Amino acid sequence: MAKSQQTFNKAEKEKKRKKKREEKLKKKEARKMDVRENGTAGIQFAYVDHLGNLTDTPPDPALKVAVDLESIEIAIPKKEDLPEVDPIRKGKVSFFDTSKGFGFIIDAEDSEKYFCHVSGLIDQIAENDKVSFELEKGMKGLNAVRVTKV
Repeated sequence: MAKSQQTFNKAEKEKKRKKKREEKLKKKEARKMDVRENGTAGIQFAYVDHLGNLTDTPPDPALKVAVDLESIEIAIPKKEDLPEVDPIRKGKVSFFDTSKGFGFIIDAEDSEKYFCHVSGLIDQIAENDKVSFELEKGMKGLNAVRVTKV
């Protein structure tokens, strides 16, 4: 008697594929029945109300807000339009290692930490000193330069 060419593993895989196909067909039939019962084609509409929220009902035209087209700016503001920012900032030295020649300064306005190197110092500083400094783009971010004691 000849041995079957199909192994147990192949038979199991084939059963799984057949079951998956049947489930897919059942789901397809269920969707078709749902469309027939509800009378919709399955495509739903989403509306945006006057507050910008998505709803399933059309918005009320009485609540529509009129927008002046001249007030919409699409471009980036020009440098002349921006307010002048003082480049000198104030802060406090949170850490400074004199042997290695670097430290960190915490800005008084936004509490950001900035790296400070001994090459960017004008006066000698130590920890907890109040200082004024300027920011300059470094290799890993903004660095404090022209640091003076206040």
